[in-house]
Amino acid sequence: MLASALEAFRQTFSPLLRGMLLKSMALAALLLVVLAIALEAALTYFVHVPSYPWVETTLAIIAGFGLVFGIIYLMPAVSSLVAGLFLDDVAERVEKASYPMDPPGRPQPVLRSLFYALRFFGVVLAVNLAALLLLLVPGVNIIIFYVANAYLISREYFELAAMRYRTPEEARRLRQAHGVQVFVAGLLIAPILFVPILNLILPVFGTAFMVHFHRRIAPLPLLRDRDGALVIEGRAL
Repeated sequence: MLASALEAFRQTFSPLLRGMLLKSMALAALLLVVLAIALEAALTYFVHVPSYPWVETTLAIIAGFGLVFGIIYLMPAVSSLVAGLFLDDVAERVEKASYPMDPPGRPQPVLRSLFYALRFFGVVLAVNLAALLLLLVPGVNIIIFYVANAYLISREYFELAAMRYRTPEEARRLRQAHGVQVFVAGLLIAPILFVPILNLILPVFGTAFMVHFHRRIAPLPLLRDRDGALVIEGRAL
C-alpha cells in the first residue's frame, strides 16, 4: 500500500501527469474561490452588527480565519467533483505507463461520470459542513474531519478506479470486501487535506494511488478487446 502511495506521488509530479495536475489544480482553485466568495457574501448578508470600527475589525479578522477553515473543510467536496471530471484521463495515463501489458480500463459514459461526481460532491459537502459546525469542540472536529474524509475519499476514489473494469455494483462489492484495506488507504490520503496548496493535488494523486491500489488487491476481471476476444491481464484466451 505504501509503495502504491509513493509511486502515485512520484507520478503526480512527473511529466506523465503534470499537465493534468495543473488543469485540476486550476479548476479546484477556481471552485474554492467561488465558494469562498459565496461564504463571505452569506456572512455579510446574514450577520448585522452596529457600525463600530472595533467591532467591524474584529469581525473581519474572525471572518478571515473562518474563510480559511471553511476552504479547508470544503476542499474534500471540491476534490471529489474535480476527480470525477479528470479521473478517466489520469487513470488511463497511469495504466498505460505502469501496466502496459494489461488491457486498458474503459472510460465511464459522460452522464454516468457527471452523476457520480455530483453525487459524491453532495455527500462530501454535507459531511464536511456538518464537521464544520463542530469547530467549537476542540480536538473532536479535527478527528471527525480526518476520519470522515478518509472514509469518503477512499470509498469514492477506489470505486471510480474499479469501475473502469467493473460495473458500479461489482466495484461496490469489491470495495466492501476489502473495506479495512480501502479505509487504511484513505487514511494515507487524508493528511494532504490539512496542507494548503498541496491539497490541490488530491484529485490527481488520489486517482493515481487508487489505480495502483486497485491493481494490487484484485485481479482484473475478464474483458473483451476491440475485436470481441476475451482477454485477461493483456493475454488472449
